[in-house]
Amino acid sequence: MQIKNLMSENIITVDKDQNLTDALKLLRKHNVSRLPVTNNKELVGIISERDIANKLGSSKYENMPASRLHVSSVMIKDVITVPQSMQLGEVAKIMLEKGIGSVPVMEDNEMVGIVSKADFVTLAVGIAFDKISVKEIMCKNLISVSPSERIVHARRQMIESRIGRLPVVDDETLVGMVTSKDLMRAFIEFRKSVPEKYQKSQIKDLLVEDIMSSNPVFVSKDMSITEISNIIMETGFNGLPVVENDKVIGIITQTDILRLIEKLES
Repeated sequence: MQIKNLMSENIITVDKDQNLTDALKLLRKHNVSRLPVTNNKELVGIISERDIANKLGSSKYENMPASRLHVSSVMIKDVITVPQSMQLGEVAKIMLEKGIGSVPVMEDNEMVGIVSKADFVTLAVGIAFDKISVKEIMCKNLISVSPSERIVHARRQMIESRIGRLPVVDDETLVGMVTSKDLMRAFIEFRKSVPEKYQKSQIKDLLVEDIMSSNPVFVSKDMSITEISNIIMETGFNGLPVVENDKVIGIITQTDILRLIEKLES
């Protein structure tokens, strides 16, 4: 299958000279996690919730509100693109090797679509995926945080591990989830509500339990990939913790499903 048969042609873009607040509004309005960045309709970058969380949480920009930051200062400039004739297995391989969540699709130097991990998840249903269980592809090397840890620590964990979500675990029991989106919103709200002169000291008082999602959806290791894909499509979650006997034993994400599809395609 060529990637043009999977990509979304409804491309939501943001101009590089718009401020970060404009990008945040677009992300929220269209319920997407990343946006291609353009300059006079030419693709010049891509910006994601993770990029924004990383930038707003850095010491260099700790006192600067989102309204004063331009998209161009946060976006990733070296954009990886693919032609619409490329096979989906090849695209999946590129996304996995480069560690990216989406790729713009081009034709004659013009952006004609975009494909994301979420699009690939829609393929992971049916008889072939009914026969594969969560335990066969989930990540067992679990990276987590405790509810009493600072959000700056959670941010650092995500950056170092190149992930967008962390299970929140208290005495091996799952109590919540924290994502790049949670961090992004927390940093923005913090800058709005705390006077600039107090931000550097008070940011350390923000804890994971203050921003995490409680009562998270979780799955079992014996569920099929079809079941997991349907849950991801219904909820919009990018990853789901795997729980057994009330203890977190792993996590399954869109990346794990993408890796499975790439393997089956090759």
